[in-house]
Amino acid sequence: MKRILLACSSGMSTSLLVTKMQEHARAIGDEAEIWAVGQDMAKKEMTKADVVLIGPQMVFLKDELKKEAEKYGIQVEVIDMAAYGMADGKKVYEQALGLIGDR
Repeated sequence: MKRILLACSSGMSTSLLVTKMQEHARAIGDEAEIWAVGQDMAKKEMTKADVVLIGPQMVFLKDELKKEAEKYGIQVEVIDMAAYGMADGKKVYEQALGLIGDR
């Protein structure tokens, strides 16, 4: 099972994206746990994740979160801005899979 954490300022703006990603994962037969949290919970929640995607508005936290994620051997990346704006669950799910690799 793939475990994908999305983090944004409050955790609210990614809720639609989480739903779209879950729908896409089900449609292709993948088992995935996808959830969103606010920036204040990102470090704690990343311990349960295979990858962390952050909202474009949180780009300023990327280096800090990457440093923490190194402890767990996971990657942190900013969600593609166009995909984020359009709540393109397929594109963001594929971005996450590319970062997870063979994990």
